[in-house]
Amino acid sequence: MNQITSFLVFVFVAAALTAGYFVDLYLGLALLAVGILIAASLKMANVWQKFVILRFGKLQSVRGAGLFAIFPVIDSVVAIIDTRIQTTAFNAEQALTRDTVPVNVDAIVFWHVHDAERAALAITDYRQALDRVAQTSLREMIGSSVLASLLSDRKQADEQLKIEIAEKTAPWGISVSSVDIRDVAIPSGLQDAMSRQAQAEREKQARVILGSAEAAIADSFVAAGDTYAGHPMALQLRAMNIIYETTLERGATILLPSSMVDSLNPSSRILGLAMAGNDALKQNGAVEPAQPAALAGTQFPVRPPA
Repeated sequence: MNQITSFLVFVFVAAALTAGYFVDLYLGLALLAVGILIAASLKMANVWQKFVILRFGKLQSVRGAGLFAIFPVIDSVVAIIDTRIQTTAFNAEQALTRDTVPVNVDAIVFWHVHDAERAALAITDYRQALDRVAQTSLREMIGSSVLASLLSDRKQADEQLKIEIAEKTAPWGISVSSVDIRDVAIPSGLQDAMSRQAQAEREKQARVILGSAEAAIADSFVAAGDTYAGHPMALQLRAMNIIYETTLERGATILLPSSMVDSLNPSSRILGLAMAGNDALKQNGAVEPAQPAALAGTQFPVRPPA
């Protein structure tokens, strides 16, 4: 009983008691009965409440916010419906996915009553029915989905659940605003296996990328080799540049083979070839080996043949 009806009952009771003591006992009892009747007739509904009223067992009206009156005895309030947005949490434990993986899924549904008459008269307990429908729809959705899609595409699963729950609860005057899957738990052993699989996939991708890089580098080396093959001087300049870049390091010491030093100097190469040819002529018994024009004026000792 709200505050207004309580106040009215107090006023009429006080008046009845006063009349009983000072006027007449019967008049006081009559005033008391009238006060109780008026207090039972007045009802107060909050702005978010809907009162469903039956008269002689039939629907009389659905009254909203504010103060209103009913006829006691012949009218009865069978339900007070809260029309605010409400939340209901539900879950599915050890539900099997389409690829036979047991999962535990927790979800929450946001809903509200848009038709108080249906919510009060079409079903016994719409809250309990909503919870059962949500759990059933969740298990059906899990059974028709594979684990990978359930983990990666939750938005689609949320939308599918919303549509299924809304279709089943619409005849009861309930509207579903949204459904959110909060958690998908899988067995620990499967988590380790999935972690190893993901690591193997990343390693495979890394090896493929490395192989592609090696192939690109090899193609670059082939192109560079073709260029250097037609231009020996370019190869020498490249070698000298590499040596120069290496000597930029502070305190660096570089040891080069004599053959590499000779290859960097064209005149040294010609000199080496000439000396090798001179030794070959002397071994064959020649007295005066031929000297190249580049070595004109250079004296070589010649031994007489044995």
